[in-house]
Amino acid sequence: MRRARKRRGLRQSARLTHVSRTIYVDGSYVPEAEARISVFDRGFLFADGVYEVTAVVGGRMVDFDSHLSRLDRSLAALDIVSPLTDRELRVVHEKLIARNGLDEGIVYLQLTRGVADREFSYPYGLTPTIVAFTQAKPLLDNPLAESGVPVVLVPDIRWRRRDIKSIALLPQAMGKEFAKRNGAYEAWMVENDLITEGTSSSAFIVDSEGVLRTQPLGRHILPGVTRRAVLRLAEEHGVAFEERPFGIDEALGAREAFLTAASAFVLPVISIDGRNIGDGTPGQITRRFRELYLKECCQENI
Repeated sequence: MRRARKRRGLRQSARLTHVSRTIYVDGSYVPEAEARISVFDRGFLFADGVYEVTAVVGGRMVDFDSHLSRLDRSLAALDIVSPLTDRELRVVHEKLIARNGLDEGIVYLQLTRGVADREFSYPYGLTPTIVAFTQAKPLLDNPLAESGVPVVLVPDIRWRRRDIKSIALLPQAMGKEFAKRNGAYEAWMVENDLITEGTSSSAFIVDSEGVLRTQPLGRHILPGVTRRAVLRLAEEHGVAFEERPFGIDEALGAREAFLTAASAFVLPVISIDGRNIGDGTPGQITRRFRELYLKECCQENI
């Protein structure tokens, strides 16, 4: 038994020593195997923290100012004051990208209230915990952009402050798992017969009149950074759009549907709960928005 445990321990140690990523933890850049936070961190105990995910293309960040703005808004809603300025957070991201040789992928950033003994009320005077790491993944040449993706519908069981990018993501993880088990890429959440958003994306349709539709901002959805960019592009290119709720029947009867997210950009939705949207292939407007967004990303990174 001891030998078996020792062999397992050696295998785990071997896996850890082969990890080459550098992680940022509270002011230090450390190997992944050495990255540690306290068991008394309120992020671990209460999900008392927020996060951001920034896309990286060509070794440079996409829409980073918008991510910083949303981060500041989320922190303010929770009365957390970041120990780093926006400029310092930018430097952290840039150093992680450089140290990990990241050309394409994402940087994940998480800030929690900090470390204290377990009490529900906020302990004041804490130094927030900051963790950031990179993940390499293909973003530009995504085969799903050509094929489109299926989505399924799930009840929206989240809390009432969805505009805060909270690390409390269990309902979203449950929805994503349901989607995976049912052969779908994403789950769109439904509340009062209206589609709010995806578990990790914003939801769009091109309705039967040819108008681009998405939920208006409010406490019921997250203010998506890529969502914001798409609406700006719609305005710049003369595409009619409305920030107006849409129901299940409207989505099923739409000409096109798509989702947006920092790590997916714009992806066509070709079916909902097994029912085709349009002819079941990526639509022309969706393709155009992905093309415009990618062009903008690449121009930013020249």
